[in-house]
Amino acid sequence: MSATATKAEATVSRRQRRPRITLGKVFTWAVLVWLFLPIAGMIAFSFNDISGRHNVTWQGFTLKWYGKAFVYPDLNQALFNTLLIGFATMLIAGITGTLLGLAMGRYRFRGQQASNLVMFAAISAPEVVIGASLLSLFIALNLTLGMTTVIIAHVMFSISFVAITVRARVMTMDPSIEEAARDLGADSWTTFRLVTFPMLFPAIMAGGLLAFALSVDDFIITSFVSGDLTTFPLWIWGSTRVGIPPQVNVMGTLIFVVGVLLAITNIILARRRS
Repeated sequence: MSATATKAEATVSRRQRRPRITLGKVFTWAVLVWLFLPIAGMIAFSFNDISGRHNVTWQGFTLKWYGKAFVYPDLNQALFNTLLIGFATMLIAGITGTLLGLAMGRYRFRGQQASNLVMFAAISAPEVVIGASLLSLFIALNLTLGMTTVIIAHVMFSISFVAITVRARVMTMDPSIEEAARDLGADSWTTFRLVTFPMLFPAIMAGGLLAFALSVDDFIITSFVSGDLTTFPLWIWGSTRVGIPPQVNVMGTLIFVVGVLLAITNIILARRRS
């Protein structure tokens, strides 16, 4: 083989190893940058050394706001309400949505199409419509607006996300694994506890975390059914009239970091189980 041919093959090999920059990759990275740019701004302004409540211009770097993150009692209460509602939503919607997704992914029953319609309608319906309808329902039932009504509302619009996530996992499971467990003498409960549930656990965790994120993030529906209760998003909206303190950015950064850590933990656990 001549030196020219060897050099040509080496050039082709380098070109093949070189990553290709396609329009799809550029578009994907552009969307990611667009989505994470506001989060990066929130994190950056949590370190902004301001002298008042208006945290809109960069004035210097400081860590003091992290030491004063909980100086506003009403903001602390709003954050506590948000986290309590989020965990309650994650627990209730996680359990109910898991059972619903398991039933819809494995069995055929009367009214399944109607269940699908209702489930996807809850996802696609505008939040203003959902909030107004729930407010009318709670008033008709003479329920006092507050923590209970907010939890009911959050479970209602997040349960569909959990059910869809779990159903997708159920439809990809190999039924022969559960059949093998039964052939080896395991009853229905043992098969579910030792075989089915471990395979469903990553999807259940993903759905539960999604429900928690949707609950913490919600503003429109909560504003309809909260009554005198104040959540973290509602407090931020109310504080815009007098200026948002940097503690809001600090708490938002902490919530974001905890969410990322939970997502990474779920991914690691899923890989270990697989």
